[in-house]
Amino acid sequence: MEATQILKRPKLSEKMANIPEKNKGNKERYLFIVDIRANKIQIADAVAKMYGVKIDAVNTINYKGKAKSRYTKGKVVEGRTKAYKKAIVTVKQGEIIDFYAELPN
Repeated sequence: MEATQILKRPKLSEKMANIPEKNKGNKERYLFIVDIRANKIQIADAVAKMYGVKIDAVNTINYKGKAKSRYTKGKVVEGRTKAYKKAIVTVKQGEIIDFYAELPN
């Protein structure tokens, strides 16, 4: 798989912004939504290739889709949310990923 196929999107949240403060050694950590079939080595290679940083560690979390139901006027609508995989990528000390660098002005 290519780097663009493995990394679907970065997930920017307040919770992830506070993780480096708790992390020992002040290493930066970033969260990505990744392809569910990708392993840690593929994720590390994709992040290193796409953002030009050195990777220290990769932690992955698999989420299963949940059953959802909604009551409407006509009937009960049932479905599922999608299953997805998150990867927390720790980069080497002194390295950063700037997600906003490539945005047009």
